[in-house]
Amino acid sequence: MQTGLLSCSPDTPLHEAAERMTSRRCSSMLIMADGKALGIWTERDSLRLDFGDPAALLTPIGRVMSSPVSQLHLSTPLSEVAERFRDSGHRHFLVVDDESSPRGIVSQTDMALKQGLEPYLGLREVHEAMDPAPLMVAGDLALAEVASAMHRHNQDAAVVACADGGHGILTERDMVRFVARHPGNTPVESLASRPLLTVRRNDTLQRARDLLIDHRVRHLAVLDDDAVVGLLGFRNILDGVEHRHRQELRQALEQRDRALSRSRLNLQLAERVIEASLEGIIITDAEGRIEFVNPAFSHTTGYSPEEVLGRTPAVLSSGRHDGAFYANMWQTLREKGYWRGEIWNRRKSGQLYLELLTITAIRDGEGNIGNYAALFTDITHIRENEDQIRRLAYYDPLTRLPNRRLLEDRLELAIRHAHRQRRRLAVLFIDLDHFKQVNDSLGHAAGDELLLEVSRRLGDRLREDDTLARLGGDEFIVLLPDLEDADEVTRIARRLLDAIAEPFRLGPQTVRVGCSLGISLYPDDALSAEDLIQHADAAMYRAKQEGRNGFRLFRRDMNQQEHRWLQMETALREALETGEGLSLHYQPQVDPTSRRVRSAEALARWQHPELGPVSPADFIPLAERAGLMVPLGRRLMRLAAGQLRGWLDQGREPVPVSVNLSAQQFWQQDLLAEVRGLLTDYRLPAGLFGLELTESLLLDKQQQAALLLQALRDLGCPLAIDDFGTGYSSLSYLHALPVTSLKIDRSFVSQIGECRSSSAVLAAVTGLARELDLQVVAEGVETRAQLKALGRYHLTLVQGWLTGRPMPAAEFAERCLAPAGRVPAS
Repeated sequence: MQTGLLSCSPDTPLHEAAERMTSRRCSSMLIMADGKALGIWTERDSLRLDFGDPAALLTPIGRVMSSPVSQLHLSTPLSEVAERFRDSGHRHFLVVDDESSPRGIVSQTDMALKQGLEPYLGLREVHEAMDPAPLMVAGDLALAEVASAMHRHNQDAAVVACADGGHGILTERDMVRFVARHPGNTPVESLASRPLLTVRRNDTLQRARDLLIDHRVRHLAVLDDDAVVGLLGFRNILDGVEHRHRQELRQALEQRDRALSRSRLNLQLAERVIEASLEGIIITDAEGRIEFVNPAFSHTTGYSPEEVLGRTPAVLSSGRHDGAFYANMWQTLREKGYWRGEIWNRRKSGQLYLELLTITAIRDGEGNIGNYAALFTDITHIRENEDQIRRLAYYDPLTRLPNRRLLEDRLELAIRHAHRQRRRLAVLFIDLDHFKQVNDSLGHAAGDELLLEVSRRLGDRLREDDTLARLGGDEFIVLLPDLEDADEVTRIARRLLDAIAEPFRLGPQTVRVGCSLGISLYPDDALSAEDLIQHADAAMYRAKQEGRNGFRLFRRDMNQQEHRWLQMETALREALETGEGLSLHYQPQVDPTSRRVRSAEALARWQHPELGPVSPADFIPLAERAGLMVPLGRRLMRLAAGQLRGWLDQGREPVPVSVNLSAQQFWQQDLLAEVRGLLTDYRLPAGLFGLELTESLLLDKQQQAALLLQALRDLGCPLAIDDFGTGYSSLSYLHALPVTSLKIDRSFVSQIGECRSSSAVLAAVTGLARELDLQVVAEGVETRAQLKALGRYHLTLVQGWLTGRPMPAAEFAERCLAPAGRVPAS
């Protein structure tokens, strides 16, 4: 604070007041009358003058002063002064005593110089505090224009670009000097202070402040690669004062033991610090009766000081800690002089909260305990955040079941317990059957609903000490500790299978999924958690391969199968990258009357140099399991399109060829663009390149599916629904889907003539297809008796080993495709 006040009367001419401010190097003039402060005129006010009008300098200061004068009491803490500067935007405050008599003026510069900020300034760099958009003016501008620009842009300095390429600076202090000694409305290049003092953007604020003090200036230009990128002044440095103040306050509280051990004569000073604390503070006498609480205590607990003074802290007791807890606390206090820990307390509202509490015994000069000081922080939200993080780390966010990490921890503990007690435990690996089909057809929301219901059903069938965990997707693991014998595992496994086998109601749809379950036992099958889970996984896949909706106990030979699956997956990924070994065989679709080949289905084949021929029954499920159906489908579509182009180039007349499309590939965003690209790249006529889709794929998203199917039809692609009659629904949605043909599943064809329901389905489907002008293809025709029986129905085509097995492209062309202009063979 500046105690030597500079003042004048209201009728003092401006140039005379400015002369006094300049000679005293003072940034403000207090306008007084009859011992009272009427107003203040500061360097900032000089920017409002019209420097082009000499008469303006003769104006009485009382007409242009700022009034009323912003005041602070002499006892105002520096922290509050910094906040007042920040909130008000003022640069000066008049300091008054209890009688409102002026005692001095405090400025932002005073705050920056006197707050002892050296450690703080040494840690921050110039670019963190500088003004990144300084006012830049040309040197040929008149003084009045620059002053107006500084006022308009709220800048206390302007960088002047001089004609010789250098820079100068004009500040508010210069403007006061120009008021005192009017140089005329001349170009500012001749008035600017040069050379311009500079500092680098990555220098510390400590160095910048030292330069300001040593050169007795208020601004430094900030350079980056020799270009001016900002200005730095005391005002910028002051911006960090509040942050520094909070740090000092925390340091003062950390030293509270020394502060509170002072005599009662110094208690008032300590209380000022305590009053500003954001942490609750309680001071009691030696008997534990509360003598003082700070505002943070009231804010946290809801009790006013009047409600707790004279009472003990037991008023906050939550009831969650027993007598032994408090006895241990007081014993530690007596022995060590302090206690620190977490404690649950109760607010006045009845709400419980968790606090981090430190109690310190305050001793007098004779070593006797005279007071206890307690400092606490409400950490309820911190604990809640920790709990949330723990839940995210150890629990599945959808089902709230333990995740793999928590399961493995529990499994390790269960193994150690089983080893000590010589008991058995089991790991059950559960994978839902057809979950992807439900998820793709009904949508992810329905899939999530299904997972939640599965979790509930499984949990209801388990014992209290069992653990049900979700690994992700549709995979679950059950840990069964303390087993009497292996039969108990199978009984539980059957309960779980029965629970999942029951229908699920998902909105308006009713679905069945089932599950495949694998079991491994400790210590029979493995001794480690990792091996138990791996073996249960292998047993589950064996159950899935052997027909799904069942369970299998682990056997040693399953490890070999798992290894083969891993080897096959690696080989399949390589084949998808290079294309090596992947091919298509073509199975003819024949007119049952003329026995002519009218179309064909492209079927995937894979020949590996080491594994040999791999059955589609193996590598298609493998691709689904490994998430490779989309790249596999793309590869097969390109092979089919290329083969059609090849037959055309050979002069043959190819028949339409259809490629099977998986659900993942159908719902990918770029399917339409991919098909359009294939037709364009291979210049295929409309009607040759077709697609087959399963009906379950189209079940729920009928509107979206219909739009996509129509777009594919517009490209000229024939569209067939494969395995028709085996999904959740069959007939009701056909009118809404722009398909061209239905393929009746082989399960109905194989039972024709033997099962009345199969014949009824065939009659219904063919009749409906005829009404809807759809082609009907019967799959799986293996015998002449089946072909003869199918003659009673309105079939367009038949397909099966009786009419033609799947053939490589060359053989298919030789047997089934005629050169242009000739009729193909039967």
